[in-house]
Amino acid sequence: MASNSAKHAQDVLMADFQALVRDTEKLLADTANLAGDQAQVLREQMHERLAQAREALEVTQESLRERSQEALGSAEQYVQEKPWHAIGIAAGVGLLIGLLANRR
Repeated sequence: MASNSAKHAQDVLMADFQALVRDTEKLLADTANLAGDQAQVLREQMHERLAQAREALEVTQESLRERSQEALGSAEQYVQEKPWHAIGIAAGVGLLIGLLANRR
């Protein structure tokens, strides 16, 4: 469930940034032929879009930070409750990494 919501957040963020790039490219193309007040309005719109994108990025970053802290807490709790299971899992992962590295 957490991975679905993280995937959804990534998809939303990617769509927002793609829209930002398209809008910025359009505004930059429009400003090439404009001067004065019209150019100032377009620059303000670009600044507003960039501020929105920055805010969305900060929200997503904070959400990911909170989720990673929760995952870290859960992992620490699991290791404290079941240390031998954790050692076995770590040994298994180490063995797999060693086998994969040895293939080269």
